Amino acid sequence: MILPTLDADYIAFFFFYLLRRRLKFRRFGAGSEYPSMAAIAVLFHFLFLFNLGVIEAQSQPQPPPPPPSDACNGIFLSYTYSTGKAVPPILKSDPSRQAYRFESAFSIVNNDRDELKSWRVFVGFQHDEYLVSASNAVLADGTSIPGGVGNGSVFAGYPNPDLKTGIETAGDLTQMSVQVKLVGTQFGVAPPQSPMPANISLANDGWVCPKPAMKGNSTMEVCCIRDPKFKTNVTTGDEFLPRQQGDLTIMYDVTRTYESNYWAHVTIENHNPLGRLDNWQLSWDWMEDEFIFAMKGAYPSLVDTSACVLGKQGQFYQDLDFSTALSCERRPTIIDLPLAKTNDTNLGMIPFCCRNGTILPPAMDPAKSKSAFQINVFKMPPNLNRSILSPPQNWGIKGRLNPDYKCGPPVRVSPSQFPDPSALLPDTAAMASWQVVCNITQPKDASPRCCVSFSAYYNESIIPCPTCACGCPDNTARTCSTSSPALFLPSQALLIPFENRTTLATAWADIHHFPVPRPLPCSDNCGVSINWHLFTDYRGGWSARITIFNWDDVPFVDWFTAVQLDKTAPGFEAVYSFNGTSLAGVNNTIFMQGLEGLNYLVGKTEGPNPQKDPRVPGKQQSVISFTKKTTPAVNIPNGDGFPTKVYFNGEECSLPKVLPTSGSQRFAALSWSVFLPSVVLLALVFIFLEQ
Repeated sequence: MILPTLDADYIAFFFFYLLRRRLKFRRFGAGSEYPSMAAIAVLFHFLFLFNLGVIEAQSQPQPPPPPPSDACNGIFLSYTYSTGKAVPPILKSDPSRQAYRFESAFSIVNNDRDELKSWRVFVGFQHDEYLVSASNAVLADGTSIPGGVGNGSVFAGYPNPDLKTGIETAGDLTQMSVQVKLVGTQFGVAPPQSPMPANISLANDGWVCPKPAMKGNSTMEVCCIRDPKFKTNVTTGDEFLPRQQGDLTIMYDVTRTYESNYWAHVTIENHNPLGRLDNWQLSWDWMEDEFIFAMKGAYPSLVDTSACVLGKQGQFYQDLDFSTALSCERRPTIIDLPLAKTNDTNLGMIPFCCRNGTILPPAMDPAKSKSAFQINVFKMPPNLNRSILSPPQNWGIKGRLNPDYKCGPPVRVSPSQFPDPSALLPDTAAMASWQVVCNITQPKDASPRCCVSFSAYYNESIIPCPTCACGCPDNTARTCSTSSPALFLPSQALLIPFENRTTLATAWADIHHFPVPRPLPCSDNCGVSINWHLFTDYRGGWSARITIFNWDDVPFVDWFTAVQLDKTAPGFEAVYSFNGTSLAGVNNTIFMQGLEGLNYLVGKTEGPNPQKDPRVPGKQQSVISFTKKTTPAVNIPNGDGFPTKVYFNGEECSLPKVLPTSGSQRFAALSWSVFLPSVVLLALVFIFLEQ
């Protein structure tokens, strides 16, 4: 126990208190009723010595309390909010949308026995945050900073992605830990309140993080430990992480390195049986002011070196001819070369290059499931050393009517092996290799790019693609309804563009007494539509007809479609006008593509009489047969013959929310007296359209 220090003022006060108080003390001398001056001096001396001892005791250095991270024998994470203030505009009428600057930081400490390679930390932002800057880290999903992170984001370490252990560094926190300082904007949480995230956790595989604990109102801490159930193929002492699996992988292999520049070989490879890219566009961020000097097998979408000539690159490389360089953009976009450049000695001659940006699923053609190119990169100080190599960050890839891919950070892996072209010499290893893993994702509120309509032999109406299936324009309030269901159609309407269907669709609704909303529903706005028609149903089997319509002006080469039939796929027999097969490894999915010579889905073309006929879509059609031997309990009229998912070129299409019924709308059940007026009215509509 540490006693309080008695300062000089307190001692003086106590001394005069004894002089003035008439207290009964034991006699110190003959005839004395009060304490003598000698006794008071002794008491004063005692108090002085006591106070001096306390001061000396307290002046001894006390050991500081151990940091909270020391109690964690795993990975310790902490998040601390520092400060914030309101930023313009000031919205007094809507405090929930008022923007505030926030400054915070999270730290990660490796107290585990093994090195933590390629660390990743999830921060569960929940106040519609917009991140402006982050030190020592990048966003792990390939998104560039600044950018929105309101739904939470995963951070990856850059430029130092690995954290060493205390054992191999003698407890050097500069190598065991890292702090990431964040600056951004959040909405609705006014100071002095703290806009804390909902959660922080380690995103690396094989780790378990409990619910974080709050320390006060502005600090959150959690200790993550190893998951005992997780089995890893990484052994202690491995220099590189193993290569990961993904829908799409990108390898960045440095093959030649010099003092100021290097050559890298970039390979994009598709592993998803339904994934595909057309006219791919690959992008990344240079983090150290690098620039592209030359390329083979691909090219920047924009050739521009003005930023180098007028910037620090031009000041350093004063003798370099920038007129022959290709790109000085911080985030360049790379595109593939056309097939004609395959054997070009200057731009081509790279295996798997020059296919106009088409990467097919491996099931279609393994040789066309990858794309490659080479790139010459110039570096900037202080990285002018042949051993200092840093890959670009924030990778992203997209294509035309393709799935959406999210790419992770580049991870250092074992050097790739490149075979000798002559096959006489042994393989050559890359100087350094990084792997980027991209997976197919469905972004929030993203619209499909294709849609499906349903029809059946037992119902004369076609259920069209849903309203705004592929998105709607912004200015539709006065022209069409974005919420009303699409009008049922006669079969011949499928070949007519949406803007020319109005008369036919409303006439069909009048014939069958269908309600007609006002305003009319908006279009589906899809570039590709697919009609699935139940063709026949008999005791031993059934059949369907699939028709693909291309409403774009651009054709599709090497197209494919896939349908998932949850109940009837095991009975698949044959496709008669396409190449079709049950897809191995994908449950209940039938994969179809054009026959050789017929794998070209043309775009829209002019009608027979361009003066009065609307343009017609490119179209391909086939019948698919099924047996009921393996699926005897299926009920085709009840809806078992309709697909639950449909894909075109890897993009999942929008499906109708209702199925054709076999009730009152059944064509065969209509009496001739009821049907005859319908035929007459429909004929009049056709005559009106012709005129």
